[in-house]
Amino acid sequence: MLKTHICITLGLLLMALALFLEFPSRLVILINDQFPGPKLEVVTNNNIILNLINKLDEPFLLTWNGIKQRKNSWQDGVLGTNCPVPPNSNFTYKFQAKDQIGSYTYVPSTLMHRAAGGFGALNIYHRSVIPIPYANPDGDFTLLIGDWFKTSHKTLQQSLDSGTSLPFPDAVLINGQTQTTFSGQQGKTYMFRISNVGLSTSLNFRIQGHTMKLVEVEGSHVIQNLYDSLDVHVGQSVTVLVTLNQPPKDYYIVASTRFTKTALTATAVLKYANSQAPVSGPLPAAPASDFTWSMQQARTYRWNLTSNAARPNPQGSFHYGKITPTKTIVLANSASLINGKLRYSVNGVSYVNPDTPLKLADYFNIPGVFSMNAIQNVPSGGAATVATSVMPTSLHDFLEVVFQNNENTMQSWHLDGYDFWVVGFGSGQWTPNERTKYNLVDALTRHTTQVYPNSWTAIYVSLDNQGMWNMRSAEWGRQYLGQQFYLRVWNPVRSLANEYDIPSNVLLCGKAVGRHP
Repeated sequence: MLKTHICITLGLLLMALALFLEFPSRLVILINDQFPGPKLEVVTNNNIILNLINKLDEPFLLTWNGIKQRKNSWQDGVLGTNCPVPPNSNFTYKFQAKDQIGSYTYVPSTLMHRAAGGFGALNIYHRSVIPIPYANPDGDFTLLIGDWFKTSHKTLQQSLDSGTSLPFPDAVLINGQTQTTFSGQQGKTYMFRISNVGLSTSLNFRIQGHTMKLVEVEGSHVIQNLYDSLDVHVGQSVTVLVTLNQPPKDYYIVASTRFTKTALTATAVLKYANSQAPVSGPLPAAPASDFTWSMQQARTYRWNLTSNAARPNPQGSFHYGKITPTKTIVLANSASLINGKLRYSVNGVSYVNPDTPLKLADYFNIPGVFSMNAIQNVPSGGAATVATSVMPTSLHDFLEVVFQNNENTMQSWHLDGYDFWVVGFGSGQWTPNERTKYNLVDALTRHTTQVYPNSWTAIYVSLDNQGMWNMRSAEWGRQYLGQQFYLRVWNPVRSLANEYDIPSNVLLCGKAVGRHP
């Protein structure tokens, strides 16, 4: 099944312990006694064997944010594809970093575990025979930034279950801390891999006195523009190069909330090895707190057409803009009361997780687990309902998907199993006339895109990866309360050329118990 001989074997042990730092009463999920979890570093096409041992008091899963799991949604680690790992049990993931490079993360996908930690970085480095469009940096730093809540994950979950939305966060953390230091030598260039692992809040990232050269976004090599600050929305990752070209002292690194009435800020320190002075002066200012600035910045992210990514062929050799979509899907998020409680919906359908993973129900032909008629390709306009909603598609469809956000809040959308071209952003209501504004030449590909309030974002996606794939809000409270569904990318002819077979170690639960793969 897996075609390269290089194999990375990792063992993860999960435990819940008290974190005696800024929030001494707060329990966090440790992985191998670390919060955040250990940084996983692999090379393109490495095979990864990872044993997850669950020492929590609840079933648990990890998902691999941005890893495409080619032909292998069995390893995706979400409740639609996998049974959760019971307490005091284990499960071994086996997957390949197939044709990918870049900065990614792993995060819990069960309940509200993500609010307690359990996340970490997953960095995929290029093969030595494949060039990269910049000189090798002198060092490599990973920064996991995100909002943080003093309230425990179980209390947050109970609040959501009662019909209350997530509260405003209490802090912003950088690598699980409110204070940390990154050291480098004057005159040298360092890579900073920045990922927003928070629950609900867009963040702005900046470094006092230094510009950042954007080089990679979620597996895409991009035009290398310089930025003073970057907006990083929930679930997103960016990679920048920073040259230490200033007088030798210490400088602030800042991550602060965007579009919030109260600005929360976390700081770290960039320390020159020959530093002559501690950090000083005001923090570098955040950009204008309006959505127009952020949308304009997003439009400057462009594919580097002449550069390769994980494979030797140039990214621009795939002319996505010349392909006529086989289907257009418009997805409208909404908040509404269902049975007197707050739920979030997509096209009027709020998703509920069944006891049986959809992938297992599909494989074993178990009826009554999910519906392929509940969610429509366009907003229904009717009252919101609950369902286990699956949208049927065919292998090799080429989709135009429009995320329509008629709410007054930022949205962040993620698709498992794929990256997609972000071809357009716009304000107001999307109409077919907006297609004239699409970038059909050098839009970047990524796995998570933002949608601004009362605005739309359009993507193209080539459905070349058979499986059951989660389309969800990256904002975890919204995902938990129903803003998600699954794409069933299907070919009726069962073939290992399209999809790997069910794993021999598959966990069975719900109506799949007692079945034989």
